[in-house]
Amino acid sequence: MTTQDKIALVTGATRGIGLETVRQLAETGVHTILAGRNRDRAVDAALRLQAQGLPVEAIALDVTDADSIASAAQQVEARHGRLDILVNNAGILLDDMGKPVSGQSLDTWRDTFDTNVFGVVAVTQAFLPLLHKSDAGRIVNVSSALGSVALHADPSSIIYDFKVPAYNVSKSAVNAWTVQLAYELKDSAIKVNTIHPGYVKTDMNHVDGEQRGELDVPDGARTSVQLALIGNDGPSGGFFHFDQVLPW
Repeated sequence: MTTQDKIALVTGATRGIGLETVRQLAETGVHTILAGRNRDRAVDAALRLQAQGLPVEAIALDVTDADSIASAAQQVEARHGRLDILVNNAGILLDDMGKPVSGQSLDTWRDTFDTNVFGVVAVTQAFLPLLHKSDAGRIVNVSSALGSVALHADPSSIIYDFKVPAYNVSKSAVNAWTVQLAYELKDSAIKVNTIHPGYVKTDMNHVDGEQRGELDVPDGARTSVQLALIGNDGPSGGFFHFDQVLPW
């Protein structure tokens, strides 16, 4: 299957890494569905990419809303009959940086997991039947190095002192879900991996009026696109940043 024959869907794609992931996939010829919680914003973003000659369409998809997820899956099935690539990109960071690990509210934990974990599971469950209709289905779960338990437990790690608990633990859960799902799919044509985009200059890393981050947004999307387009000899059940395998 050539890239021009593939259908992809990217969640949380109206801005930042998600939008750039849509752009880069579409630039390879993949017909890419730009999914956003707000339909008007999704349509506006898709129209801008279409104006550049890219094969992009918009869809409304709120990863915390079961009806929205079901409707999106039904629309994709009606329009395309299958899905070849699913990039679970949508995510939030709600931790109060002024509070310790034990001081984050339960609402922060619940709301973070609702989007970052349960949203990934729910969207994957809804679209998995369409991915099984692909000759080479690919699932990419956008995680973070901050989800690495091994790195957080290592005093010599560069993230050792960066404890953003609800966000970090939610990404650890995404990593664990990826391993479990990869086991289920090991005898199928679907490959599932999780990625660390890097410390990217996005709105999520805009703190106290200061734009933080080390990588530009195009570099932040590269690993997602790379894993979305792997061949049949590519990995499954791994955790990657560019070509580097990260510790769980």
